[in-house]
Amino acid sequence: MARRGHRPSTGTANRPRLWGRHAVTAALANPDRNVRKLWLTREAAAAIPVPPEIPVTYADVADLGRLVPSDAPHQGVIAEVDPLEDIWLADLLMAGKDDQRPLVVLDQVTDPHNVGAILRSAAAFDALGIVTQDRHSPPESGTVARAASGALETVPWVRVVNLARALEEIAEAGFWRIGLTGSADQTLVQAMGTQRICIVLGAEGEGMRQNTEAHCDLLAKLPISDRVESLNVSNAAAIALYAVAARE
Repeated sequence: MARRGHRPSTGTANRPRLWGRHAVTAALANPDRNVRKLWLTREAAAAIPVPPEIPVTYADVADLGRLVPSDAPHQGVIAEVDPLEDIWLADLLMAGKDDQRPLVVLDQVTDPHNVGAILRSAAAFDALGIVTQDRHSPPESGTVARAASGALETVPWVRVVNLARALEEIAEAGFWRIGLTGSADQTLVQAMGTQRICIVLGAEGEGMRQNTEAHCDLLAKLPISDRVESLNVSNAAAIALYAVAARE
């Protein structure tokens, strides 16, 4: 039987560049990450454990700034890496079959800062992983890695071709799929119960697509006050993951 929910491996001519001490140190510590090259200031090099087989170029802060976006806080540390290998959704679901770790599904959340922050929250609350649609999510990048503060290397990130089919597979694995939307009648706490939880979030402003909502078991909202219309999607993810972790 063909495995479902897996992104086709299309390859890339460009290797991501990661920057910042947390992101690069986590990449170096990840046995599944191939670090091709490092650029370091002499000061930063004293605090970074570099394996002897990785080429290192020493440069000053200004020269390193030319290798990354102009606003990138590189902290004197930049790494060129190979993208992580694709993960099969079926393998991720199998890895969590005996526990209650939540899963996060993102519907067309394209901002790399938001995806990175969600990865960080997923690590903080021990989520099983995140699932995104390949065409409508950011690639691995220094921006994602910086916002994730190391979690890009530790939280499984599955990219799928068809999000609706992935949600069907997630349901077959025993997850209760809860879509977060401000128009829902019940809160997340009221909706959770004791099942294994898959939290589904849409992009800011547009929210979840209709077909994604149709593949949720129910919709729920966070009990925010009427002083704000909505929360940033990464904030909503963090609160939802806390709620799942804190349930009795």
